[in-house]
Amino acid sequence: MVCGGFTCSKNALCSLNVVYMLVGLLLIGVAAWGKGFGIVSSIHIIGGVIAVGVFLLLISIVGLIGALNHHQVMLFFYMVILFLVFLFQFGVSCSCLAINKGQQVKLLSATWTLMSNDTRLGVENKLNCCGLLNNTQSKEQFNEDGKLCNAPCKHNRLCFTCGDLMLQHAAEALKILGAVGLFFSFTEIWGVWLAARYRNQKDPRANPSAFL
Repeated sequence: MVCGGFTCSKNALCSLNVVYMLVGLLLIGVAAWGKGFGIVSSIHIIGGVIAVGVFLLLISIVGLIGALNHHQVMLFFYMVILFLVFLFQFGVSCSCLAINKGQQVKLLSATWTLMSNDTRLGVENKLNCCGLLNNTQSKEQFNEDGKLCNAPCKHNRLCFTCGDLMLQHAAEALKILGAVGLFFSFTEIWGVWLAARYRNQKDPRANPSAFL
């Protein structure tokens, strides 16, 4: 069987969808790690990444079932939805890579200001830090947070600012998400082409008089 044959196309499409399932789980896992750790919960891009991961996981399952059964309808919807996922994933991945430290600081500062004192204390205890950022713009807020802070590190007088910890891990999470998402978004175009090609191929085991 040549590489362009029915069996080769079927195996390639199945393998590609298994990879998409793994990528979807990876995106969800990294985004959930960043969000659950409390370091990037204020960045709405993370929610977009989780959505992309979930959609990619679901559509890969549909594609895998459609490829195994050579199901025309499932393969058609797989192609359409996968192309939409590509557009969304490409945009989100570029946003993850494009956001700089200054923009992250603004997002964190705006969210920190909207938090209640109880929420701030919860974040400080969870990350073992005090205050958000000790800079000129937020000096007054930082001093107020320092008085209220009851994190364990305060007893040792060796506290890091929460903003520094958040920014450090946020940068790592955004780089991983952006790079992985951008790389695999281009493979989705190949997946759309492969699905369209496979959909129009004739199953050699099917009825010879059938068109597809």
